[in-house]
Amino acid sequence: MRRALASPAPWSGAAACLGLLSLALVSVPAWAEPLKVLSSSGGATTEFTVKTQVLIIMTLLGLLPALVLMMTSFTRFVIVLSLLRQALGLQQGLPNRMVTGIALILTFLVMRPVGEQIWQEAFVPYDQDKIGLGEALKIAEAPLSRFMLAQTSKSALAQVSGLAREGAVAKPQDHAFTVKLAAFVLSELKTAFQIGCMLFIPFLVIDLVVSSVLMAMGMMMLSPLVISLPLKLLLFVLVDGWTLTVSTLVSSVQAF
Repeated sequence: MRRALASPAPWSGAAACLGLLSLALVSVPAWAEPLKVLSSSGGATTEFTVKTQVLIIMTLLGLLPALVLMMTSFTRFVIVLSLLRQALGLQQGLPNRMVTGIALILTFLVMRPVGEQIWQEAFVPYDQDKIGLGEALKIAEAPLSRFMLAQTSKSALAQVSGLAREGAVAKPQDHAFTVKLAAFVLSELKTAFQIGCMLFIPFLVIDLVVSSVLMAMGMMMLSPLVISLPLKLLLFVLVDGWTLTVSTLVSSVQAF
């Protein structure tokens, strides 16, 4: 059954990220006792029955959209790009699908090292029956936790740990996975709004200047957006705005 679910092709790009999210994004809960069943294949004894393993994998695949949103940098990218679109006044000129597609491509770019590490250390040994599913999930959780902790602020981690009534821990890695995930999401939201604010200010200045000039000229009936939109687009093109935006977003992700 595991052979049918695995892909023999090597990993790169999007395949790495999809495998990362389907295999490693959740760990085995601490309260779930492993089933002592006993199917062994190729000399490796599994902790779960075949039915249980299929159920876990299908559940992960069903949660894949939420996992992409919450456990990668996709949240940061899509919020910043949405704020940039609003600052430019391109609600109709830049469709939601385009914004989502750009954010997803950047997410694949950033998450590729994590996916490749999980593929080599967790998925390949599991596919070769060298380790069980529970051990594979624990191995896969480690690089993902390091990535999330690298983007998480200490204040957010302490706040979430207090809300979860978690005891004192020696190292950030010792926090429960759910605590690290919640703190990571809060940090991503904060970072996204900080970057979006910096991108929004120059275009806001243009809107204020255009509006003031039109009022001074007595052209109250003319919408400032008609004049400010070409000016904002011209400024964005002259400074090579897309290159600067993408570079800022990718470089804002800390190495793990």
